[in-house]
Amino acid sequence: MAGPLKLTFLRSYTTVDALPRTRSELALVGRSNVGKSSLINGLANRKSLAKTSKTPGATRLLNAYEIGKTDSGRWLMDLPGYGFAKVSKAEQAKWSVMLGEYLEQRESLAGVLHLIDGAIGPTPLDLDMVDWLREVGLPITFVATKSDKVKSSRRAKRRNEVTRKLGIEKSDVLWVSAERGAGLPELRSRIINLLEAN
Repeated sequence: MAGPLKLTFLRSYTTVDALPRTRSELALVGRSNVGKSSLINGLANRKSLAKTSKTPGATRLLNAYEIGKTDSGRWLMDLPGYGFAKVSKAEQAKWSVMLGEYLEQRESLAGVLHLIDGAIGPTPLDLDMVDWLREVGLPITFVATKSDKVKSSRRAKRRNEVTRKLGIEKSDVLWVSAERGAGLPELRSRIINLLEAN
């Protein structure tokens, strides 16, 4: 099990074309309020590495974080969330195009960490994203966030629901809590393995 990742925020990019070449990348994908920023902070065991917000849609750019030593060429990319962001339809459409270009064209993309809100389970938007990622042919690691928000009496039922809707096995979902640290060591190890395989 891996300890806190050495994550360094590099910069935010407004277009896919502006991204430099890298050795390998993993993309964080999920709904606007799934907790991507909190997860990044949890992976690094730092409170303010990624800006968190109570307003969905805080991530509006392609945010690049380097993993490991300087110039390792291994990046974790925080992509704009989809869904409930309180922005104009034109802005949402722009994000959608950016997501599509990145996920379909980025040669160094080793896979996707698809975050699902464990407290509510996969939404229709989540399932649409799953279909898209599978059509593109990207390896997907499913991460159920906010596991601490699921009552212990409902956990077994919720885990069954999540895997059934996603059409996968229970072992294919990593359940994590950024707030309490549950599941983070396993996720860190998975991230390292995926990046080092490329």
